Amino acid sequence: MAKIILSAFADEYDRDIDVQLQMLRDNGIGYLEPRFINEKNIADFSVTDAKMLKEKLGEIKVSSLGSPLGKIKLSDDFEKHLETAKRVFETANILGTQNVRAFSFYLHEGRTRVECREEVLYKLGRMIELAKSYDIILCHENEAEIYGESPMDCLDLLKNFNGKFKCVFDMGNFVLGGYKPFPDAYDMLKDYIQYFHIKDALYEGAVVPPGCGNGSIGEILKHHMTVTGKDVLVTLEPHLQTFDGINMLIGKSFENPYKYETKEIAFLDAIDKFRAIVEEM
Repeated sequence: MAKIILSAFADEYDRDIDVQLQMLRDNGIGYLEPRFINEKNIADFSVTDAKMLKEKLGEIKVSSLGSPLGKIKLSDDFEKHLETAKRVFETANILGTQNVRAFSFYLHEGRTRVECREEVLYKLGRMIELAKSYDIILCHENEAEIYGESPMDCLDLLKNFNGKFKCVFDMGNFVLGGYKPFPDAYDMLKDYIQYFHIKDALYEGAVVPPGCGNGSIGEILKHHMTVTGKDVLVTLEPHLQTFDGINMLIGKSFENPYKYETKEIAFLDAIDKFRAIVEEM
């Protein structure tokens, strides 16, 4: 029987890796998607850093790397970015995961998506080929302002690379962009989904705990498990008290009805609310 495999961006709980790992163990979460480890971004890891992290993990497995690859402007130094990608892929190999989260670039100022499309495809293609040489699967996350923000533009990218480029489906980000995650976005992207980021939001512009917004998290996961018959990997990325700039990012102003005294309390509540969703599926 298919099941949910739960991972987490534990840096939303604490940047200290020892605290992250203890929280995962205390809450029965067996996977980590590392992003910030002791204030150091995973993209800045050396081989020594990666080996030290691998030793610390113990029984905790790495589901994917929460890398910032592709989260640069098209006008930025791409060759330098490829060198960063090599380090990221080496880190992924050491940590024992094939999955690396990536983005699809911020567009040139004053130019449309159509005008930027060929450059986006060229640069993504080079990253995808480099990833292949390390036996890595690049997984695209939909996010505000990048080329692949809308479900339609995500599909354009994914179809262009014929299965070599996969999808990290983020329900909350689609909601914040004004798109309907289910069935609209899901139906477009379902054949390319590698895993999910669990974030919920309201169309008005607030990031809210899992199950409290318009993300249709339970519906999507239940449908995906039924259709595929396979285990479903998800990474908890609630972005509750840890992402104060969300309104600025999406250009909306909305008072979030969910408030927490600390980021730790916020993250633990997100775990509880997500598990309540799973129990009802």
